[in-house]
Amino acid sequence: MRRNRSPFLGLALGAAAGAAGTTALNAVTYADMALRGRPASSTPETTVEKLSGLTHIPVPGDDGTRPHRVSALGALTGIAAGVGAGAALGTLRAAGWRPGTAALGMAATLTVLVASNGPMTVLRVTDPRTWSAGDWVSDVVPHAAYGAVTAWLLERLDPA
Repeated sequence: MRRNRSPFLGLALGAAAGAAGTTALNAVTYADMALRGRPASSTPETTVEKLSGLTHIPVPGDDGTRPHRVSALGALTGIAAGVGAGAALGTLRAAGWRPGTAALGMAATLTVLVASNGPMTVLRVTDPRTWSAGDWVSDVVPHAAYGAVTAWLLERLDPA
């Protein structure tokens, strides 16, 4: 049995793997948008707007700059979800949790699905119960790419 690693090392390795997974998620999403000609989702921006209203922390700017800040903040929330999910998984690995590759990939996929869609669902920006099969595919496939890349890289950065 392998000795446990520093939780800080696990967090850093997981964050790096999560960043790579986030890049894969974005690449698959943008490839889907390019192939099908579909628009970007407005849910990240709507989430930022709702959070701003709930917290009474305004997003600064005039009519020309504020929408761009909201868009950027929406994108940054996705990056934070992906890096944070990877960091959490890396910390668990450092504590001794060593599932197989498939289980780690599934855990990464589910973790980032909840991290990204959970806040939007709680804030009533979206309701997954009303999604069509196409909506689910458009959401799950990029998140599965995240899970596969994150698990693959985390296992290589922190082998058993």
